[in-house]
Order: sequence, then structure tokens, then C-alpha cells
Amino acid sequence: MRIESLACTPLSDGPSTRAFFAQVQALALEQGVTLRQPPPEPTTCCGRGCDGCVWEGFFAAAEFWRGDALQALGAAKVL
Repeated sequence: MRIESLACTPLSDGPSTRAFFAQVQALALEQGVTLRQPPPEPTTCCGRGCDGCVWEGFFAAAEFWRGDALQALGAAKVL
């Protein structure tokens, strides 16, 4: 899996985000890079589509984690 494709992977639902986390963590393990743990999935969603839903915060945190992880993986390729 190429880092460029991981940068474009949509993080818009729980299953695809979990799969993304697993792919990045596997790549990091393969490269010997240590990453911080990805954000935990919310457990308090009421399912009513609230403005400011806990899932919105989760996906924002997942994007932030993606940036950190891809930066660490990119730096490992340079070394």
C-alpha cells in the first residue's frame, strides 16, 4: 500500500475508518515505525444526527491522526 493512496482514503464511516487504521498500523509495523494509538470510536452516539455529533469529532480526530501517521511513515522512508 502506498502512502499516497492512504492520504486519499475517505474517513467517513466507522468500518472504512477502522480499515484505514489497520492498514496504516500494518504499514508502520512493516517499516518499524511506532505510531500513537488512533482515536477511539465514540460509544455515546444517540443516532439522532445531532449537530456536533460525537462522530464528527471522531472523524476530525481520525484526520489529525492520519496526518501524524503519514508524516511518521514518510520520514521513515527518507531515513
